[in-house]
Order: sequence, then C-alpha cells, then structure tokens
Amino acid sequence: MYKRILVPTDGSPLSKKAVRGAIDLAAAVGAEVVALNVVPRYPMSYFEGAVVASPKEVARVEKQWQEHGQSLADDVAAAAQKAGVTARAVTARSDLVAEAILAAARKNKCDLVVMASHGRKGIKRLLLGSETQHVLTHGQVPVLVLR
Repeated sequence: MYKRILVPTDGSPLSKKAVRGAIDLAAAVGAEVVALNVVPRYPMSYFEGAVVASPKEVARVEKQWQEHGQSLADDVAAAAQKAGVTARAVTARSDLVAEAILAAARKNKCDLVVMASHGRKGIKRLLLGSETQHVLTHGQVPVLVLR
C-alpha cells in the first residue's frame, strides 16, 4: 500500500495528532515515516525595515530555529522507532511551508502525506489560509487530513 509516509510537524497539539495517526498507519502497513519540520529562512519583523539585525544576530537566530526544528523532527522519528516503525527526521528551510512540504514529499519519494487541519470554515479560512489546503490542491501525492 504505502511505503513512505511524510508527516510535517510544528510541535503543536494538532500536528501531534497527525504524527500519531501517521505512525499508527505506518505500523499497520509496514511503511517508513519521514518526519519533517519546515524552518523559516530568516527573522521577519512586523515592521519590515524598522529593526536592523546584524548578520551575526540573523545567523544566531537561524541556527536556533534550525536546531529547534531538527529536535521536533527527531522527536517524531524517535516516537516512530519506539513503535517499531522505521523513521528519519528531516528539516527544510523555507518561508513557504506548503511548498516545502510538497518538495520534501518529492525529494524523499513519499507516497502519502499525513497532515492535520484546523477545520476552519467560511471567512476564517479565507483570512487565515491553510497550508493543508495548499498541499491538497497543489500536490501530486495523496494527502490524509486529520482533524
């Protein structure tokens, strides 16, 4: 059925639900799990141009974000391995989360993406957008959405 399942995580309670679902599904079908965290490229300010950060400070923040993102992905891989599922942890650097998820699915040859969704409707959905919706509509790989 599925051989490699990509599960993006940001460490939130909702993404943890998707992680549990992905690990359970992988265990049931004998698939590998690829845990992904998307790390922003550089610090953004609410008032673009209002605060100037030195290159050293930007590098420090980027390193901190990378380490935190890798830690989140490593935690998912460890949970999968504890459940007897082969897993690996990866990070991607991008400010476009959905695009990074789609690229990771292609790069890692995943045949399923398991994601969570807030299930927003109406105006909230229009205003807040949805990374899950973007992955669903622009991807070439099946997506299992958990709420």
